[in-house]
Amino acid sequence: MTADQLQDIIAAGLACTHLQVDGDGHHWYAIVVSAEFEGKRSIQRQQRVYATLGERLHTGEVHALSMQTFTPAEWEQRQQA
Repeated sequence: MTADQLQDIIAAGLACTHLQVDGDGHHWYAIVVSAEFEGKRSIQRQQRVYATLGERLHTGEVHALSMQTFTPAEWEQRQQA
């Protein structure tokens, strides 16, 4: 799997205003910005992203994914800092 493929999978299952995926084919890092994260705790946000991957996590197709999740307002604030 490539970073572009993983990014497409996440984007297909979650409306993102910004999505960046990097990695080496086994270990991935993502920045995910979505309005769906409003009012959700960090673990709930991560669970929502993991849900887009479905069985890919269980089959090992996606071995590890670390992420930072933001609402659009949080992301905007971070960009201004």
